Amino acid sequence: MPPTEPQPDNAPYSRRTLTQLARGSRRYALPWLSIGRWHKRLLLVGAALLAGLIAILFAIGAELAIAFHHRVMNWAPWLTLVVAPAGFALMAWLSQRFFPGTEGSGIPQAIAASLSDDGRIRRQLLSFRIAIAKVLLTLGGLLSGASVGREGPSVQVGASMMHMLAGRRRHRIASSHDLIVAGSGAGIAAAFNTPLGGIMFAIEEMCRHRSFRANSTTLTAVIFAGLMSLALLGNYTYFGRTPSAIQWHESIWPILMCGAVGGLLGGGFSRLLIASARGLPGQIGKFSTERPVAFAAACGLGTALIGLATGGLTYGTGYEESKAALEGTSALPMYFLLAKMTVIWLAFVSRIPGGIFAPALAVGAGLGTDIAMMLPGEQGSAMLVLGMVAFLAGMTQTPITSFVIVMEMTANHQMLLPLMATAVVAHGFSKSVSPVPLYHALAHLSSRRAERRTVPIQEETTALQK
Repeated sequence: MPPTEPQPDNAPYSRRTLTQLARGSRRYALPWLSIGRWHKRLLLVGAALLAGLIAILFAIGAELAIAFHHRVMNWAPWLTLVVAPAGFALMAWLSQRFFPGTEGSGIPQAIAASLSDDGRIRRQLLSFRIAIAKVLLTLGGLLSGASVGREGPSVQVGASMMHMLAGRRRHRIASSHDLIVAGSGAGIAAAFNTPLGGIMFAIEEMCRHRSFRANSTTLTAVIFAGLMSLALLGNYTYFGRTPSAIQWHESIWPILMCGAVGGLLGGGFSRLLIASARGLPGQIGKFSTERPVAFAAACGLGTALIGLATGGLTYGTGYEESKAALEGTSALPMYFLLAKMTVIWLAFVSRIPGGIFAPALAVGAGLGTDIAMMLPGEQGSAMLVLGMVAFLAGMTQTPITSFVIVMEMTANHQMLLPLMATAVVAHGFSKSVSPVPLYHALAHLSSRRAERRTVPIQEETTALQK
């Protein structure tokens, strides 16, 4: 064996390494001609466009469902005493009997799937079948008057679309974790038409317990989902344009009040939802466990009664009521805050499919309205925007995502610094009340449920093999 020539101490590469690099450079001298690479890119873009398309169709369907329910309630308000209990019961039965994994928001399922290394658990939480069922069942809830949103379900839809690419071992695009994170961000971006908010959601919420690796997968998914939204719906803002703002020297007390109250209220509500997901106490908890469909009907009846008492203000996502208050065409009553929180809780404990993200913004608008009544001067819609950020940041403990999304939804860049400060204050107060973030606590419960569903399937498969 011939002796190797000594390399100087400052030599960056050995001769063998240089030879390998030279071969690699010849192989990939023209990467844009690689059919395999273009195939992967097209698959990624196609999945992102599909996720955006479903999210947009979901948004259109949600508006139609809410409008139809509104017309029916205007024609005969008492029908809600039949429609809401029957609708809640039907959605709960379909979800539990035929589509397990569709219950609740959808964000916890996406987080649980991204954190799991078991492909069977991921398939229990994310699939094309679950995505379509999630959309249809959430629309059914909105037709029934449930206070649920489509943004959380859109996250599960986006994650499901991107996760379908994880099974293609021959043309592997990225890891399952990266694909789920990218799909989740795409779902938020398409649902709210907030591309930057989608990226921040992917980083801050989906990667809370794992480091986010800057790659093109998330950016590609969010950008093309946003382009699909732009192509079908145009360059719109979720709440229209809200130009009102407050000067920095005048915003200290509003920021502190909204941040403190919103953080405490959002953190307390988050803790209530986590405790309720683990199990209700006493006879109510026994009833909800032994007769879940009848319990869902009772939750629907409670929603109907509150809707009748408030003149229909608490039905649906709360989008129309919040937008009207921001535009100054109507005002939210003082009781709207607690009434909306109650119907959100009823929809949550009934375990029907539907999110709490958008309804939480309506609660924040009610919070801003109530605080504005305590402060001198005309703060207008600026206080509502601060209330939205405060309650959302307090409930989800994602301050950056909260102020970015609200800023993009209102197209109000003049409120950037007040929104940032309010989100930080709310996050600090929320952590003192609820140390565990809402969606990650719910993700743990979703993962445990998926594991319990996986065990019977595995035992059945083993029995058939024998």
